[in-house]
Amino acid sequence: MEKKQLRRLPVGIQTFEKIIENDMLYIDKTEYIWNMINTNNCVFLSRPRRFGKSLFVSTLQSYFEGKKELFKGLFIDTVEKDWTEYPVLRFCMASGKHMEKDQLQRYLLYILEENESRFGLSSNVTDPNVRFSNLIRNVHKMTGKRVVILIDEYDAPMLEFSQVSIFSELNNLTNKLATGR
Repeated sequence: MEKKQLRRLPVGIQTFEKIIENDMLYIDKTEYIWNMINTNNCVFLSRPRRFGKSLFVSTLQSYFEGKKELFKGLFIDTVEKDWTEYPVLRFCMASGKHMEKDQLQRYLLYILEENESRFGLSSNVTDPNVRFSNLIRNVHKMTGKRVVILIDEYDAPMLEFSQVSIFSELNNLTNKLATGR
């Protein structure tokens, strides 16, 4: 009898592409992606901390970038026929915690610059709102396709302390009986 090898758990890995390429355990959530993109235009996902949002955003990015080979054997591979490649702008706000307004503005400009450089663009506009609008417009003009915008850790700049997030106390449980407190 042939023994089936267990897949490694992707502990600490939040990138869909790395999980698939390293043949790690991935619980297929692509049916949710398929349903979400075929029934909605804009989606706001709110889940508790440590609940897989970053991995889900990474999976969305791979899907919208048309990386069909990564989805072999998953639900979405059985229903997606076109595999249209879209330009994706990804904004991860995780490092935006505990920043003053001017620091946050510089951080936003940095993220915008990273996205611009991915498309061979540059800008010297110092207002993040204007620069963001220009980026979307220019990427659309360059590719002729609708632009996908993914924002991960959107609430990080709003959190004064990591304990503010709803459900975050679940990450800090202690066994009162064991400690005697």
